Amino acid sequence: MRGIRIKEGQQMSYIQNTNQDRKEMLKTIGVSSLDELLEPVSSEFRVKGKLKLPEPMSEAEVVGRFERLAAGNNPASSMKSFLGGGIYDHIIPATVRYVLSRSEFYTSYTPYQAEVSQGTLQSIYEYQSMICGLTSMEVANASLYDGATALAESILMACSIKRKNKALVPAAIPKRMKDVLRTYVAGKNIIIEYIPFTEEGTLDVKELKEKLDSETAAVVLVQPNYFGVIEEAEEISAIVRESGALLISYVDPVSLAVLTPPGEYDSDIVVGEGQSLGLPQSFGGPLLGFIATKREFVRKSPGRLVSETVDIIGNKSYVMTLQTREQHIRRANATSNICTNEGLCALAAAVYLTTVGEDGFREVALQSAAKARTLYNMISGLPGCSIPFGDNFFQEFVLKLPVPADEFLNEARKRGVLAGISLGEDFPGLGDSAVLVAVTEKRSREDLQLYRDIVLRIGGGK
Repeated sequence: MRGIRIKEGQQMSYIQNTNQDRKEMLKTIGVSSLDELLEPVSSEFRVKGKLKLPEPMSEAEVVGRFERLAAGNNPASSMKSFLGGGIYDHIIPATVRYVLSRSEFYTSYTPYQAEVSQGTLQSIYEYQSMICGLTSMEVANASLYDGATALAESILMACSIKRKNKALVPAAIPKRMKDVLRTYVAGKNIIIEYIPFTEEGTLDVKELKEKLDSETAAVVLVQPNYFGVIEEAEEISAIVRESGALLISYVDPVSLAVLTPPGEYDSDIVVGEGQSLGLPQSFGGPLLGFIATKREFVRKSPGRLVSETVDIIGNKSYVMTLQTREQHIRRANATSNICTNEGLCALAAAVYLTTVGEDGFREVALQSAAKARTLYNMISGLPGCSIPFGDNFFQEFVLKLPVPADEFLNEARKRGVLAGISLGEDFPGLGDSAVLVAVTEKRSREDLQLYRDIVLRIGGGK
């Protein structure tokens, strides 16, 4: 095959900008060169001379290199995982991966030309319907990035609805979530105030009452909270309702199979992390944020909303009813300029819920709760151990050890167990020996016994 000759100064067709294009752009910007354009970037972050790259590799060499790198990974699926805090190791039916692997789903993206994407629209509609069913809310959108951004979006939404600029949020949320909230409200003149937790690990209702005022747009209730503790949702809802603020409930979707759904205690907006609905832990992502609300607030909801209708000849069809992103409407009117639709993850959730069904989903929740209680009973009486927040939990609880948490977790990992999350950095008041332990239906009796033995050997036996 004859080679293609390229004349000096000529660009290959797939390189978008020619040298002349670059000159015109630099002139328009008002600089003479690319170096001048990059002057604000500190010199320590700029490459001097040519970038030092290794020699080119063949396809086989590249594949081999990446296989060696991948072999260094130690995924949670290869160990006994007791990790929680929003991302859990649940059983995922084979149907989920099968449906997601179909090309018509995994190659599709946002349905900008919506009505020609009937399959995609139907899957989103089914997902929305199931989220409404789980939460007992009237409307759900087509999904968001993850639980943290869904919470942030709900606060923006509430402040817009109430035309106020303060939200009260439990202090018992992880630092990474607080970082997301701080980033979202930056420049929007929204104040986030944190409500401390009590010795029982629950929201301090007395502090909540003191901080609730006429400028409060919303109060966030996390149910169960980050420590796994079940809050008094009805009591908190009544307090918020009396104040005139909106109630935002951040919920674990699996818990809704056994706990009162937020729509039944008059939540205005419901959000959460949907990873438990058919998504693997996958080193922490991708994730799935869900948001549902009352019908009266639907036009303030971020993202997209799909509805069912009929076409001109009476056939069932699906349409994009609302698209409140800046790509679709005037930027100033957009409910959010950041939100997007995690379409493939939302499809996974819909397939998961369809596969397990109502009875199966309830069984997942009951088994997770029962096995968590079994482990609690196994280790609560071990010497040197304590469960500071008691047994009022769903599927995870805080364990305090007589040794530093990091030491315990590292030793457990050597024995093939991911024993939980160290809480000392995010919650210094709990000390450096506190661990958040989560148990799902996937853990066997042998797994629980192994965990107890490790606690006894490493922690409780000292």
